[in-house]
Amino acid sequence: MATTLPFDKPRLRHSGDMALLVEYGDAIDPAINEKVRAVTTLLKRNLPEGVLAVVPAYRSLSLLYDPLRTSPDRLSKVLDELEGHLREVEIPPPRVVEIPVCYGGEHGPDIHVVAEHNGLTPEEVIAIHSGTDYPIYMIGFTPGFCYLGGLDGRIATPRRETPRTLLPGGSVGIAEAQTGIYPVDSPGGWQIIGRTPLRLFAPEREMPFLYEAGERIRFVPIPEAEFDRIHQEEKS
Repeated sequence: MATTLPFDKPRLRHSGDMALLVEYGDAIDPAINEKVRAVTTLLKRNLPEGVLAVVPAYRSLSLLYDPLRTSPDRLSKVLDELEGHLREVEIPPPRVVEIPVCYGGEHGPDIHVVAEHNGLTPEEVIAIHSGTDYPIYMIGFTPGFCYLGGLDGRIATPRRETPRTLLPGGSVGIAEAQTGIYPVDSPGGWQIIGRTPLRLFAPEREMPFLYEAGERIRFVPIPEAEFDRIHQEEKS
């Protein structure tokens, strides 16, 4: 039977010669992710010698390091020392990032699939999807793709049998018990229920992404006219 609770002790795995994967459990679980966030907060507060970046995920984090300045053994000792301070960590309240979304129509071609699969109307799907704040567990897949937790089971829907070869950036989708946003044009197999006009990834900005792991996303329904207005502003 698979473990569903946090591991008694973090499990360390080499990920190439410049990264160490630190696993805290093997399930998508808020308690496990909270520990990941606590460790990430401590590490970023006082970045250990030789550590280049800390990348949190659902149930683990990756330490990217300079092998000429530190080693997995040293990092293991740092992590052991942190374990005794986790209860002292005050994780700051998550910032809530509002994402405007135009649901249905050409921007959400699969909203009727989600509605029919769950015995709902498209309007009910929109109300449910936009009615909660979603924790960002991790960023991955493409630049700025946020994997979100907290999807209401009433609108959970299997991914498409045949992925689309191209989805426009900003597409908002559902796959099984997850929801997320495609930040850039890319292939994708999720059920697309809407699209945001915001540029979620802009490498020329000082902060290329609008959000980061540990924050929350709030979807705000907007009409198509508002989508067009914001979309034009984002392009200018």
